[in-house]
Amino acid sequence: MSIGGLESLGAGDALAAASALSRSAESCINDLISSAEPEFLHLTEQDDGIYNEFRRSFPTMMIAILNPEDLKSETSKEKWRAFCLLFDGKVAEFNFGTLLRLNATGEYSDENTIFATRIQFYAVEIARNREGCNTTLWAKTTEASKDGVTTTLSDDVQGVA
Repeated sequence: MSIGGLESLGAGDALAAASALSRSAESCINDLISSAEPEFLHLTEQDDGIYNEFRRSFPTMMIAILNPEDLKSETSKEKWRAFCLLFDGKVAEFNFGTLLRLNATGEYSDENTIFATRIQFYAVEIARNREGCNTTLWAKTTEASKDGVTTTLSDDVQGVA
């Protein structure tokens, strides 16, 4: 199982894929985060099991601002591999690659994303929702919509909203 992403692509193809994924991810997170208060948001039918196993496997991992080494170091990869395999057959496409925000209050951007497996994304984002890390982002998106402003996360970060 590969925990990473686009290593097999050339630099140009990897950049194009990352850019496309980033736009898609930003749209998705805008829709998800603004749809409900994060503590009540469910990403899968397996949220409770994913969260409980994540915190059992990674009890001290800081999730508000992820350290890439917590996902990509050789030691971390071994722990994540064991975690990921727990969801084989339980979570569809658990080992597919996706983007994960490093900083929970930031947008999807080249500087604020890392490639991860789908189950890593679910584990971290479910934990962020339950532990209050996505509340700031939710407040930004809902405040903008109350004001009748349509914004993207990148608009908000740039001060346009």
